Amino acid sequence: MSLPQTAAAISLSDPLVGADQAIATWFHAHLTRPLIYLLRVFSELGSAEWIGFVLFFAVCFFIWKRTWPALATLIVAVPGGMLLNELVKIMVHRHRPFLEGAFVDWSGYSFASGHTVGATLLYGQLALFLLPMIKSKSRQRLIVTIAAGLVVLVGFSRIALGAHYLSDVLAAMFFGIIWLALCGIARKPMRPRQLQLSLAAVNTPNAGQIPVAVPVEHDTVVAANS
Repeated sequence: MSLPQTAAAISLSDPLVGADQAIATWFHAHLTRPLIYLLRVFSELGSAEWIGFVLFFAVCFFIWKRTWPALATLIVAVPGGMLLNELVKIMVHRHRPFLEGAFVDWSGYSFASGHTVGATLLYGQLALFLLPMIKSKSRQRLIVTIAAGLVVLVGFSRIALGAHYLSDVLAAMFFGIIWLALCGIARKPMRPRQLQLSLAAVNTPNAGQIPVAVPVEHDTVVAANS
C-alpha cells in the first residue's frame, strides 16, 4: 500500500475520532479574539513563509561553507517533505474541523497538518545538524527539547485554532519523523568517500618543514613534506 493510500486509510478509520471531535468542539466554543492572536503567533512558527525565511539563510550558510551533502539533505528533507505532505492532503481529501464560524478562515484540506509537518521537518533537521557539533549531553538534550517544544507548540496552536484535528497533528509529526529518518539514511552514501582535501601536519625533528594540503583517499591521512 502506498503512503497516500495508507494515510487515507488511517484518516478514514480515525481511531481518535472521539478525541478529535471533542477537542475541536471544546476549543471552537472557547475561542476569543485575544486567544486567536496568541495562537496565530505560535502557528506562524510552522508557516510556509517563516520556514522559507529560515531555509534561505540555512541554504546560504551551507553554500558558503560548501557543505553540499548537508545542503542536499536540507532541501530534500524540508521542502521535499512538505510537498509530499501536500500530496497526502490531496489524496486523503479530509475537510477541516470547522468550515464556518467567527474565527474560521481556512482553505485546503486537513490531513495531515502542513504547519506541523513543516515545523517537525525544519526544527528536527536543524537539531540533527547541531547535535554532532555539541559534546555536552545536557546541551544536546536542550536542543532536542527546544525543537520538540516548538513542534508541539505549533501543533497545539493548529488544533486550538480549529484548523486541524488532533489526529491530523499527530500524523504530521509521525510523517515528519519518518521522513527525517529516511533522509538521514539516504545521506550516508553522499558523504565523500573518494578524494578529499585534508590538511595534514606531521611533527618532525627537521626544521623548515611546513604542513601542506594533500588529497587524501578513504579518510586516510597522508603527510607530504616540502
